[in-house]
Amino acid sequence: MIEKEDPVITEEEAAQYDRQIRLWGLDAQKRLRGSRVLLAGLGGLGAEVAKNLILAGVKGLTMLDHETVSEESCRAQFLAPVTARGQNRAIASLERAQNLNPMVEVHADSDRVENKPDDFFLQFDAVCLMGCSRDLMVRVDQLCSQHSIKVFCGHVYGYYGYMFCNLGREHSYVEEKPKVVKPKTENSNDGPEAKKAKVDANETTMVKKTMSFCSLKEALEVDWTTEKAKAGLKRTPVDYFLLHVLLKFRTDKGRDPDPQCFAEDCETLKQIRGDVLEALGVGSDLLSEDFVSFCFSEMSPVCAVVGGVLGQEVVKALSQRDPPHRNFFFFDGRKGNGMVDFFGPK
Repeated sequence: MIEKEDPVITEEEAAQYDRQIRLWGLDAQKRLRGSRVLLAGLGGLGAEVAKNLILAGVKGLTMLDHETVSEESCRAQFLAPVTARGQNRAIASLERAQNLNPMVEVHADSDRVENKPDDFFLQFDAVCLMGCSRDLMVRVDQLCSQHSIKVFCGHVYGYYGYMFCNLGREHSYVEEKPKVVKPKTENSNDGPEAKKAKVDANETTMVKKTMSFCSLKEALEVDWTTEKAKAGLKRTPVDYFLLHVLLKFRTDKGRDPDPQCFAEDCETLKQIRGDVLEALGVGSDLLSEDFVSFCFSEMSPVCAVVGGVLGQEVVKALSQRDPPHRNFFFFDGRKGNGMVDFFGPK
């Protein structure tokens, strides 16, 4: 981890972030203002996360993407102009991203994230990997965990979206709670009711807490053959197993399901579904075949929801304010609902 100076909020920044400072406090804003974030993957979800982090007021944001702007990507990616087709997606997004908040240092990097050496990731306080392969996410997560760097992963597949975060073995944060007023003990004639502690809704106090996280590798390698896992299978969101299928598709094909190859990719997804669920030791009927009709392309509304949640989780983690999601968030655009669930060793 790089050494950081104690960030100072200028009068201009105090005016810019006035609402946020009143919402979560000056200390939280200062921690956020002193943080540098890497965002790899500037698709529709990446654009939403970039927007949210820039507006929140991090110190610096590096947007890393080797892909080019295409007609497909423009449907959900609002930072890259339509006129920039064929150009690098990170560079094409730089101007609009910077205009969101001139106080944030926004940089564009056109390299492949897979080609970056380990030292590259160590200059950031948080690393966000959007639409990356399972092997890359596991590699970066393990590396960053060793150096106390917070890791976030996510992607949107049609109507489905997910987010994963690893904030380390001991993430500290503060939470605002209603203040509990202890009863006075000198007057014992007021009866037993007077001796009970009361909650004062008009006053709050800050409570320090900690939460532990596991690695992405541990979260994805749950042993579903144990009796405990089988017992909890009915309460497990099917999105978790869907994620396994979609990550395996990317591993095998080197890409996400493509609308231009709809029929072919549907058959491949069904085959992968059977192989993955069998390997995990769960029933093949756990994930119905109709999922293949809803996991193509990045849909803007789904990107907005998942990007909003993911961006807020990065802000909470860096500012050390409020309890974070632990450790998966799944969103199903067909039902319009999201779910937070933890996978991995308890």
